[in-house]
Amino acid sequence: MGVLVVGTVTLDTVETPNKRVENVLGGSGVYAAVAASFFGNPVRLVGVVGADFPHIYADFLHTRGIDLQGVKREGSGKTFRWGGRYAEDFNVRDTLFTELNVVSDFHPVLPETYKETPYLFLANNSPSLQLSIVEQATHPKLIVCDTMDFWINEEREALEALLARVDILILNDSEALLLTGDSNLIRAAQVILRYGPKRVIIKKGEHGAISVTESSFFSAPAYPLTQVIDPTGAGDSFAGGMIGYLASVEDTSEKAIRSAMVYGTVVASFNIEDFSINRQKDVQFSEISSRYCELQEVVRF
Repeated sequence: MGVLVVGTVTLDTVETPNKRVENVLGGSGVYAAVAASFFGNPVRLVGVVGADFPHIYADFLHTRGIDLQGVKREGSGKTFRWGGRYAEDFNVRDTLFTELNVVSDFHPVLPETYKETPYLFLANNSPSLQLSIVEQATHPKLIVCDTMDFWINEEREALEALLARVDILILNDSEALLLTGDSNLIRAAQVILRYGPKRVIIKKGEHGAISVTESSFFSAPAYPLTQVIDPTGAGDSFAGGMIGYLASVEDTSEKAIRSAMVYGTVVASFNIEDFSINRQKDVQFSEISSRYCELQEVVRF
């Protein structure tokens, strides 16, 4: 079954306590699409880049089997650029710059071959843009969306309209607090459910993620790592791995979603072991399966 990912394609500058990299491949759409591609599904990506977007990056995405028909190249514009700096413990990240460039005027139109894709992931982006994609899609089986504090503050009304149309909302703990005003994550998730999604998944970084519905609760642990190189895109990799697994098994039951969250956690664990998508270039599915089994053992009692 196919996966449609709508998100940003960026050139990132990332500073950590040990290293700085410039103009590396990034973006919510890229991380999610690469993660989803590990599960053998056709993956279709929607985004926009400028004339300066390196062809070597597009070639890599093609090698992952990602359909780029929906990625528009603006011949006279520049690609979205973002820069960030991480603190010593990686728990704090400062944005150094954000240059929207071609993204600022992007109004995506889905290719006809994309409209019937059954699994849709709306990676972090303007809620208005995300809603326009939902309206273009033809009866998707599952719609998952991500958001962030900027959109909660700046496009609250559009975000609420979007939440009435999606099945699963993914956000982190600070965003859940911002959206609901409640620091208790369980209560916050219950408030968000009233906006319309059937499930809320709250990411807690190194402490894993929780899933809340009206009738269920699940907590997925983070994969234990001794070294973090670059956590950029980990949340997008989590979501992409999750929806990629669900598409591969064609199942959206509670049991399947719990397994999907663990697979997403595992894919994200590889993501943070290097900058950009460098680590994902070498990951074999056998490694993903091995870490999945390790996490199963971690929570067995």
